[in-house]
Amino acid sequence: MTPADTPETAGLHHVTAVAGDPRENARFYREELGLRLVKRTVNFDDPTTYHLYYGDEVGTPGTIMTFFPFENGRSGTPGRGQTTATSFVVPEGSLEFWTERFADRGVEHGDLQERFGTRVLPFEDGDGQPLELIADDSDVEPWSDGPVPEEHAIRGFHGVTLHPTEPESTGTVLETLGYERTDEEGDRVRYVAGERASVVDVLTSGGSRGQPGVGTVHHIAFRAADDDAQAALGDAVSDVGMATTPQKDRQYFRSIYFREPGGVLFEVATDDPGFAVDEDVADLGSALKLPPWLEDDRETLASRLPPLELEGSA
Repeated sequence: MTPADTPETAGLHHVTAVAGDPRENARFYREELGLRLVKRTVNFDDPTTYHLYYGDEVGTPGTIMTFFPFENGRSGTPGRGQTTATSFVVPEGSLEFWTERFADRGVEHGDLQERFGTRVLPFEDGDGQPLELIADDSDVEPWSDGPVPEEHAIRGFHGVTLHPTEPESTGTVLETLGYERTDEEGDRVRYVAGERASVVDVLTSGGSRGQPGVGTVHHIAFRAADDDAQAALGDAVSDVGMATTPQKDRQYFRSIYFREPGGVLFEVATDDPGFAVDEDVADLGSALKLPPWLEDDRETLASRLPPLELEGSA
């Protein structure tokens, strides 16, 4: 159990993955999964590439799946040293709806499974990104203007599965962030923190190292309420040997990064200021937004990005 005076994250903030064609990426996450494109911007570390954010209506922390789409990028392979699955919550009784929806729409999916007493439907996006739907409770209200009936719509993340090279060391880092080891099933150890997007499963089995690229997760981010909470979490992981980066301004949150001993890139991101900092909630995702330090290069950057014309609400 984490001592009461140590910092604790409230769970996952976002998951960032690598995609191929940005148009197909937007089509899949908006039209197949019914998520809202809440921000259309560029990768601040490589502004020749989009950074697309999907989530609930406002991009609530714990609902945000983001992508760096490289139109002609090299395919990756999920494996050890990586995040190997991202799971979303849907209401109890909705997995049959989603199984039928995926079959009707040609979405690659597996059979229904049971894990730690909850039902799981594995599936993939068009780039082979491993995803899951899990029937469970959530305090997230779904995006009501999406194409999926509200009673079955996705309600943010359930969690992620990590396949680290050093699972015990990874577990120590998670406990330092405030996660509690709660259960074990086969080669899977469960850690839980917070009330939303709260689960991190750690695989203890062997296997091949993952190869980064299209169809793999780039990093996962944990929540910090503000700069002070982030600094406390950064100090805590530094005390167990992690070297964190200086804070980076991501416009919609502020971030520090470190690579945990098992090979997975971790981020700690602030909840504030959120995605409505540079456009109204009604307009989220409808236009290319750039941070102030890139505005002078808008015309050049926009000319290098593939067109991304979307029908209907973003």
